Amino acid sequence: MERHELMRLLAGDDAASRGALAALVDGGEYVVTEDWIESSEVHARVLTKRLPSWRWRGVETLGVERAVQLLGESAQPILCGVVRDSDASWLFRFFLTEDGGALVACVGLRRPDKRPPRESDQQGQASL
Repeated sequence: MERHELMRLLAGDDAASRGALAALVDGGEYVVTEDWIESSEVHARVLTKRLPSWRWRGVETLGVERAVQLLGESAQPILCGVVRDSDASWLFRFFLTEDGGALVACVGLRRPDKRPPRESDQQGQASL
């Protein structure tokens, strides 16, 4: 899939899609697994199982609950893909219809070690 095609598909109104689109605009890497199609319901279950672990590890997420709902409701074969932003702090997983013609859902995950420091963390460092 060409970058401009994926950018068109990610021009949605949710935070995860906007983040993935911004990462692509900024030159982020992407992959679409066009040779591997799986049921949207399977991905909804996987996201549901992983969410508690991500929260426990401090992974910031975008759109996971919405994606679970959309994937669970669609009950169709889907293509998956990933966009990484240029500094690899955010990873966006997107789910497309089987023909690659429409976005079903998108989620964003920020690596815990790439989060901006909290104000309290910065104050603590200043006193060291």
